[in-house]
Amino acid sequence: MRRSDVARLVSLAAIWGGSFIFIRVLAPTLGPIVTAASRVLIAGAVLVIYCRATGVQADLARYWRQYLVIGVFNSTLPFVLYAFAALHIPASYSVILNSTTPLFTALLAVPMLGERLTWGKIAGLVAGAAGVVLVSRAGPVAPDLWFGAAVAACLGATFCYAASSIYMKKRAVGAKPLVIAGWSQVFAGLVLVPLVPIAPPSGAITPLVVANVLGLALVCSSIAYVLYYRLIADVGPTRALTVAFLMPAFGMVWGALFLGETITLPMIAGCALIIAGTAAVLRPARRPASVTP
Repeated sequence: MRRSDVARLVSLAAIWGGSFIFIRVLAPTLGPIVTAASRVLIAGAVLVIYCRATGVQADLARYWRQYLVIGVFNSTLPFVLYAFAALHIPASYSVILNSTTPLFTALLAVPMLGERLTWGKIAGLVAGAAGVVLVSRAGPVAPDLWFGAAVAACLGATFCYAASSIYMKKRAVGAKPLVIAGWSQVFAGLVLVPLVPIAPPSGAITPLVVANVLGLALVCSSIAYVLYYRLIADVGPTRALTVAFLMPAFGMVWGALFLGETITLPMIAGCALIIAGTAAVLRPARRPASVTP
């Protein structure tokens, strides 16, 4: 990888690791629905405008169903679930649990894409599960019912991410990735708008809240997606996926710096197990040596 690619990868990990800080700040005031809706509507609108300004065609007549499905499973559901989790667990927990996404992706690829589940991948999945268990018992929060629901919400969000990535690989091959990012978020926001009156903001909309919404939408979604899809184009999807390895470190650091969250040794150990398990799952299988007659 070139230095510019490494710089993009690290920048993306820092941005996406920081997104959980914004969510942790916004969720108690706006609630999960408004937090997610404001993020996707603003980010989607900006990306759609960017695509039109650069001449990238959306081909809505052909792919609008794919944009809708991807929007629901890659934005609507996970963003609401993470915003709910932010009401009950520290941001550092959420970002560590987010790193299980590649594990679920590998697991779903077996029945949906026909990929082989090797012993190495099984060991990786076991290590990742052990890391989740360790993180969920790391403290300093009380392991009550709401804590368990928040952990389950994070894992549900990563499952949605994995399912959407498999769906994109099967059903949206011809669509341009940046267009998918923009229009899927627009559709995700349209799905959430009817739910806003049911769960309106519970706090005052202050300038600080507005600034956090803009930071979450513009930096953690719009700019982040531009960086991510540039990485996919330059180094390929597998290497771009390694951003998941760096996000927990940034998430824990941002949580400690800006929210005063505690970093414990079990959290670090659980994070290491999840990353090691993910690395084992993503490792390409060895091909048998060819024999020339």
